[in-house]
Amino acid sequence: GNVHGVYAPGNVDLQPVILHNSQKYIKEKLSSDDNKPMFFVFHGGSGSSTEDIRYAIEAGVIKMNIDTDTQWAFWDGIRGYEAANHDYLQGQIGNPESPDKPNK
Repeated sequence: GNVHGVYAPGNVDLQPVILHNSQKYIKEKLSSDDNKPMFFVFHGGSGSSTEDIRYAIEAGVIKMNIDTDTQWAFWDGIRGYEAANHDYLQGQIGNPESPDKPNK
């Protein structure tokens, strides 16, 4: 990956084939018997297709950064909970059931 953030499909041209080509080049330069002489980290993986992720893993990716997707999943869960329970989250005491009822 070469970008951070989430982009609409087609707006980022990821080319995991570069990872495969890099492994081949490094193998030749090191005269290595290992088909994957390097471990890669896939930065900017948020929004990547499943196919690109699989292809990158096949090329030796051992870690992938998906912070934007993780942050969104966390935020979206909190946002949904707050929307569903809004009237119960306005104070420690008092809610739609009773002005004196504690919110637990």
